[in-house]
Amino acid sequence: MPKAAARTLPLALTDALPPLAAIAGAEHAHLNDDSISISPANAGQIAAILGFAREHGLAVTPTGAGTKLDWGNPVAPRIRLVLDRMNALREHSWQDMTCGVEAGCTWATMQTALARHGQMVALDPLWPARATVGGIVATNDGGPLRIRYGSLRDLIIGMTVVLADGTIARTGGKVVKNVAGYDLHKLMTGSFGTLGVIAGVNFRLHPLETQSRTWTAEAADPSHFEAPLHALLDSYIIPSGLQIRIDAQHCALDLRVAATPACLDEHAAELTRFFAPISICESSETVLGVRQNLFDQSGSVLLKASLLPSRICSVLSQLRAWSAAEGTEFTAVAQGNGLVDIACKAASDASIALIHRLRPQCSSVVALQLPAELRNRIDLWGCSSSALPLMREIKRRFDPERILNPGRFIGNI
Repeated sequence: MPKAAARTLPLALTDALPPLAAIAGAEHAHLNDDSISISPANAGQIAAILGFAREHGLAVTPTGAGTKLDWGNPVAPRIRLVLDRMNALREHSWQDMTCGVEAGCTWATMQTALARHGQMVALDPLWPARATVGGIVATNDGGPLRIRYGSLRDLIIGMTVVLADGTIARTGGKVVKNVAGYDLHKLMTGSFGTLGVIAGVNFRLHPLETQSRTWTAEAADPSHFEAPLHALLDSYIIPSGLQIRIDAQHCALDLRVAATPACLDEHAAELTRFFAPISICESSETVLGVRQNLFDQSGSVLLKASLLPSRICSVLSQLRAWSAAEGTEFTAVAQGNGLVDIACKAASDASIALIHRLRPQCSSVVALQLPAELRNRIDLWGCSSSALPLMREIKRRFDPERILNPGRFIGNI
């Protein structure tokens, strides 16, 4: 990495505005009460802005639509880097099933353009009409489609990133099979804007699912789904969406399969056999979007847990028992790959107790949304991994002056 530049004392915002406006244009730089909002037009302007911020010790937060700015530890940036001008689908090589898109493009806009050739990026993030590609990648968001197509890291084949010192780095390429260099884009995915500013992303594409059916099974307790799930996942049926929905009164499993009509009829018969004696009926595919409802609840503690897929049913059963014992209100949606979103409405002590109970049962439990009065009572990330020193060293190498979202990520990185 380049040597650290000499750093002057932080500028007053009124003094920082003119040179920043000269980079992006006066109409694209605005002074707010506590920060400057600036909208660059390309990676070169981002590089110039970061170089200025680094020189003068000004913290920077990259943002698109701001749908996930409250995830993670709070940051008080002096510069808000708004990527709304960088919103183009730069390239769609439909024959090669790849595309390149700027970070400020909304997910729905990109998918609409790709659908004209019967293709898609096989991911179903939150708020697709507003959320931008850069924000989705930075927070590693995704829904039930992961069970078939993999995570966001599996779908990205290249990326343009502006590092804290103003270096414009291009990683990967424009083809699916690419073995050139280190997969820097995998490091940037899910880094919450703490290592670099994502300027553009290259995706691998998949065909749209034109023939699919969705089924829903209901049971008294998640444990009743354990045997049917084992049978399903050991079979030749490949779901393109799988989730378990649970609250204090209801428990349901939703499953979507994409195939030819003849195969879907055969799958329906097999599913009836797998789930017997539980009844499984055809339903609307909209049920696979209920995860969004958890994030739209106001005043809830919102948790994201990660665990082995084989433990989903048992942990959900424990969650229901804990909530019943303490009289808390909760809703959870568990994806088939082991990611569980939990919305909880409870008194402060009960919410903290729930997090402490969940963490030993899961690989990780992150508090994505937490009322302000609870933020000082618990570590949002709850990281006890031995990898934390390595993560801190990566942060030091990429951003030694700590100007990119300082403190937002695990271990106050």
